[in-house]
Amino acid sequence: MTTPLPYAADIRDRTGQDRAGALDALVADLGSPEPAVRDDGAYCLAVRWIPALDPGERVRLGDRMAERFTDQRVQARTFAPLILARIVEAGEWRREWWRAFADWYPAEHDLRGYDPERGWLHAAAHGADLLAVLARRPGQDPMPLAALAAARLLAATDHVFDAQEDDRIAYALARILSHPALTEAGSVRWLTPVAEAFRQGTPGPVPAWASNTMRTLRMLYLLADRGVSTRHTDEPARPLTHRQAVLDALARTLAIVAPYTG
Repeated sequence: MTTPLPYAADIRDRTGQDRAGALDALVADLGSPEPAVRDDGAYCLAVRWIPALDPGERVRLGDRMAERFTDQRVQARTFAPLILARIVEAGEWRREWWRAFADWYPAEHDLRGYDPERGWLHAAAHGADLLAVLARRPGQDPMPLAALAAARLLAATDHVFDAQEDDRIAYALARILSHPALTEAGSVRWLTPVAEAFRQGTPGPVPAWASNTMRTLRMLYLLADRGVSTRHTDEPARPLTHRQAVLDALARTLAIVAPYTG
């Protein structure tokens, strides 16, 4: 059991400078290299505190998280989208945050899921979690979300996903493809650059990005076929907005790299 953090009292019990100081301490610990401080402590507190903050406080916290996308510390970068996801759920979102996130997500080079000393890093998964939350935001255009997920998959990397990051990205894409505003063409357009990248493949070992992408699309096919529900709830599975079009496009795209299809 971790030691309670010195600022762990409920944010509702704080006022003025004490409240501001507690939030400053929370932000600092969200960048800690110690997983017990960052993940078990600060992140869990942030989940509790964010709904109780006023809108201005949430915006200021979001601004600080957006700045983290250029931080030199990998754990600071990779926990920023998790906090932004909770802020979006509480009702705040800014265009500037999107620009910072969209610049960072496909460019992040450290895609390790777990580090023995720093604990969970999970850049690919945490970014996907933010995309999944944004997909449910009222008025959100789903097309940039799908395009950004594809850009992350196609980015050059030597890291093969080993902590179910492919499942998390597939889940985010399924949430995006469940958006009611999507047209049939829009539901499959994001796959065009994926198919083009697959066609450029040459004989030999499968590159890490290609392996990651293939496994993500296979999981997405399953979700498209069965429907998608909100994680950790009893919500009935919801069909994708253009289920059959997505299934057909996924099958065509995967057939490019599947040696056992006719």
